[in-house]
Amino acid sequence: MPELTAQVARAVAARGPYPLAMRVRDELGELFADAEFAEAFEAIGRPGWSPGQLALVTVLQFAENLTDRAAVHRVRYGMDLKYALGLELDDPGFDASVLSEFRTRLVKHGMEEKVLDLLLTALKDRGLVKAGGRQRTDSTRVLAAVRDLNRLELAGDTLRATLEALVCAAPDWLAGAAPVREWAERYGPRTHSWHPPPGIAGLR
Repeated sequence: MPELTAQVARAVAARGPYPLAMRVRDELGELFADAEFAEAFEAIGRPGWSPGQLALVTVLQFAENLTDRAAVHRVRYGMDLKYALGLELDDPGFDASVLSEFRTRLVKHGMEEKVLDLLLTALKDRGLVKAGGRQRTDSTRVLAAVRDLNRLELAGDTLRATLEALVCAAPDWLAGAAPVREWAERYGPRTHSWHPPPGIAGLR
């Protein structure tokens, strides 16, 4: 953990409720070791992002209902995510496609159960859940929920792009066919800034 990142993140966190991502780092440490995912990642070629860090981002984005682009935005600008991932303050993060590729690799190599199995083991080791208790350990549910969030974002962006094209091509028709002001308020902001409520479309 870079010392400056720790100092700044803790100073910011002191002004409000302590963020979940920072609690995870404080209580569970470096949760996912890269070696656990070595089978799905080749050792040759250009160095990529740590699979252990991508696994943590995946769990946190599921916990907070974040799409890939929203999660990437948080990694780039959020002190709590930089703290949880052990990043330098000036780390630019990564492209949203990296998360999609990570999930694809897990499924391709039959490792979709790995993420929550490791999480549950860490929680048991620290006495945060009881051994032998009934816990939901289906990592495929996490991957599916994140996939559905990204599909929702894609649908929103498609509609937004369509409306922008119609504004240019047929503004008079659009004004009579749709409540432009209401739609502009709803679809004007980029969809990765949306935060769906828990339970929407069965995502939770």
